[in-house]
Amino acid sequence: MKQKKKIFGLVGRNIDYSFSAGYFNKKFTKKKLDNYIYKNFDIDDISQFKSVVSDTKNLKGLNVTIPYKEAILPLLDNVSKNAKIIGAVNTIAVGKKKLKGYNTDHYGFRKVLKPMLEAYHQKALILGTGGASKAVAFALRKLKIEYDFVSRTSTDVVFGYDDIDYNVFNEYQIIINTTPLGTFPNITECPDIDYTLFTEKHIAFDLVYNPEETTFLRKAKDNGAKIKNGEQMLVYQAEKAWEIWNKK
Repeated sequence: MKQKKKIFGLVGRNIDYSFSAGYFNKKFTKKKLDNYIYKNFDIDDISQFKSVVSDTKNLKGLNVTIPYKEAILPLLDNVSKNAKIIGAVNTIAVGKKKLKGYNTDHYGFRKVLKPMLEAYHQKALILGTGGASKAVAFALRKLKIEYDFVSRTSTDVVFGYDDIDYNVFNEYQIIINTTPLGTFPNITECPDIDYTLFTEKHIAFDLVYNPEETTFLRKAKDNGAKIKNGEQMLVYQAEKAWEIWNKK
């Protein structure tokens, strides 16, 4: 008897480049799950999300990416405790009548950063203030690392890029890019900071994974920093999503 298809997918905008479809379809082939399919649901507006769910038969699970990780929350029936605290969802379990949101980004980020840490890595700067930055902040709290945000406009609680000088770099030894700057095809772009301020005591972490070495990472490395891109983080968060979808 032919097995019923099980559909999984990624919801985002302009996601042709996506890691998830390739990763999961390879996984399904390896596990001989011939009835499992992973698709991209490329939508122009979050209002189209409901029709993705209603029009896709046998939908079992979804990942969510830029720019909908925050906007998707009100459209879900349930949100896990961690995702609620973070304020962003990147994984959805599709039940018979209910959609439950989770965040596995924080888990992926923490798993990759933790082995890189030395005793002097006490404070982090998070470049960007979107959905991914919130998961990073949550992971840093779990690792007991203090952090501050950097945004294009400074406020009482957020640094502006102009504020990032020698003294700031001296105080913050982990610099994390959570913006899409430098993502293929715009590979020459990078956050507007003084890269000569990086030292061998710094970690430069870029959530971007395509290209493998972004301009942000290359410039940081040229000044001695330890570098890491977002690929391994994606693998860990994808495996955690897979666990969630397979919960009985």
